[in-house]
Amino acid sequence: MTEKEKMLAGMIYDANSDRELERERTRAKALCHEFNNVSPTEPGRQREILRKLLGKTHGDDFTIQPTFWCDYGYNIAIGANFFANHNTVILDCARVTFGDNVFIAPGCSFYTAGHPLDVERRNRGLEYAYPITVGDNVWIGGNVTVCPGVTIGSNVVIGAGAVVTRDIPDNTLAVGVPARAVRTIGPAAPGA
Repeated sequence: MTEKEKMLAGMIYDANSDRELERERTRAKALCHEFNNVSPTEPGRQREILRKLLGKTHGDDFTIQPTFWCDYGYNIAIGANFFANHNTVILDCARVTFGDNVFIAPGCSFYTAGHPLDVERRNRGLEYAYPITVGDNVWIGGNVTVCPGVTIGSNVVIGAGAVVTRDIPDNTLAVGVPARAVRTIGPAAPGA
């Protein structure tokens, strides 16, 4: 089994000495660099680069503001009406899936990668990757960190500065470190 196959299967793998993974990360970093340096007056060029980088996009109905960084790109899928503000980081060693109508504030990070707790394996550079899933109609506040293996349901708001370490159910507001659901969110009141 290759290191990439192990990575995609959620097993412990060695990303540091695998030439295929190194090449794929270098390609993604080069495309991120190119994207981050395109003039904001050229949104068509930015979108063209993102299409080369990302695994799946839904039409032209998405925006990612520079700066943006990811590890591989091909493990990222975004739904319709997607918006990610400045300084978004997605470590996509495993699949990261965003539903429709997802809005991400500045400075947010999505980390599928983690490292073993035992020092011997960690010092050898071994890691694991667990997928992240974000449902539809989600607003993620500024400087939120989403950890490996988390699913955020639909119709969710994650408060600024939260660290999401476990699943967040549909129709909730979640805040804090670690993030926890603090109340249910229902349909908008008239005029709200």
